[in-house]
Amino acid sequence: MHELPVTEDILRIACEEAAKHGAARVSDIYMTIGQFSSIVDDSVQFFWDHISQGTLCEGAKLHFERPPAVLHCNQCAREFELQDELLPCPNCASFDLSVISGDEMQVDHIDIVKEDDHD
Repeated sequence: MHELPVTEDILRIACEEAAKHGAARVSDIYMTIGQFSSIVDDSVQFFWDHISQGTLCEGAKLHFERPPAVLHCNQCAREFELQDELLPCPNCASFDLSVISGDEMQVDHIDIVKEDDHD
């Protein structure tokens, strides 16, 4: 159920930014949620549909980008993309790994509609 607080944060961020820019409503929200994030898109969408009602974001479409995890082996310096589950370095079999990407979770872009915009 950790998707609810995450969804609440997305809503707060989107509403604050929309208000700053004089939006009549938010039409689309683009997010990056890395492979290592345990956030489930469908759960975020479910909560979104409920908590965004009555806000500038009601009816906004959520767009999820899911970049793969990229790891760095601290033993042999190889970088590799994680395919499914966490496995050792494909080059030297070490588990001494650092995350380069795949743990991000951010709102990238918000599309707004102003009162004088035409749909």
